[in-house]
Amino acid sequence: MLPLAMPTESLYIHVPFCAKKCAYCAFYSEASSGELVNRYVDALIREMELVASDLKPRTIFFGGGTPSLLNLSQWERILNSMHRLHLTGAEEWTVECNPATVSLDKAKLLRSAGVNRISMGVQSFDPSLLDRLGRIHSREMVFKSYDTLRAAGFENINIDLMFAIPGQTMEIWKNTLAEATALGSEHLSSYEVIYEEDTQLYEQLQAGQFAVDEDMACAMYEELLTHVTANGFQQYEIANFARNRSGVTGEIPDRACRHNVNYWRGGSFYGLGPSAAGYVAGVRTKNWSNTILYCEQLEKGLRAIESSENLAPLARAGELAAFGLRMNAGWPLVEFKQRTGFDLQGEWTAEMNQMIKLGYAKLDADRFQLTGQGLRYADWAAELFLRS
Repeated sequence: MLPLAMPTESLYIHVPFCAKKCAYCAFYSEASSGELVNRYVDALIREMELVASDLKPRTIFFGGGTPSLLNLSQWERILNSMHRLHLTGAEEWTVECNPATVSLDKAKLLRSAGVNRISMGVQSFDPSLLDRLGRIHSREMVFKSYDTLRAAGFENINIDLMFAIPGQTMEIWKNTLAEATALGSEHLSSYEVIYEEDTQLYEQLQAGQFAVDEDMACAMYEELLTHVTANGFQQYEIANFARNRSGVTGEIPDRACRHNVNYWRGGSFYGLGPSAAGYVAGVRTKNWSNTILYCEQLEKGLRAIESSENLAPLARAGELAAFGLRMNAGWPLVEFKQRTGFDLQGEWTAEMNQMIKLGYAKLDADRFQLTGQGLRYADWAAELFLRS
């Protein structure tokens, strides 16, 4: 008799609605309209019902879009359905919020349902840069929403920041870091602006309205590392920093985002909602990036999966190597072989030696990891490890 498969322990839910599309955003999102949002909520509940028997979430992440844009009634329907389907009670349950869409009633509802982590998209405290990015919130809203979340009982808050924004000076960046760390959040994420096609910033760049300053971007990243480390944060991934409240020293601080660590370590997860990706039982899936089509499929009782792919073992191992190297801890050699069946040193000898020679990586008796300098080139490193 075959052993029973263990339920999947990680769940991502994509909420595709925004009050306004940001100038840098390439994620699937769209302006909200009341009727479509209600239809989406119905469809999402149907999708949860289809997969609930294979789910016992230890981590849940509502991303977007702007999940906090959903109103109280819509959240109540989702949360009540999750309770009915035994999908609540996760050790870590995150909801992304925009500072302009946080209310005390909504925050209390989420907290009472078991949500225990908020990721707030701040990006900048500078009014001109917020306008440049197309954000709908003001700097004042950040402080007000942060206090509201604390008042509702949230003890684990992440602040998202961006650097190398067109028009951002080093002085502005230093002030941003000072204000962000003064808030006292448990986690901080900070990303360099990426110019992706089909975004306003990309079009402005192509039109010559500004130029990319790579030296400034590197200097801002170094300032980020220096400032947040001096203020009690531990870097555990290229763009992610967390406090370690337990006092126990380890590779991953206790306030690290466990949901994302599961991604980087190649764990399984369900992805629900339009455009959401999932990885379950060795099969990678992606839902339709079209909210109406997504709803239509679920209304027929079908999953809204646009594509599925069962990666060859070596291709999956290369992908895992690439993801895992984003973490400061790199890959423990024994753990990598246990997860993939492949020897990191045996299959990627040339690539590892190339990176070590450049000073971008180091190899110890038990682990391969990028150096501080190498983390800046993690995307390039990832390409070296990928296999078709």
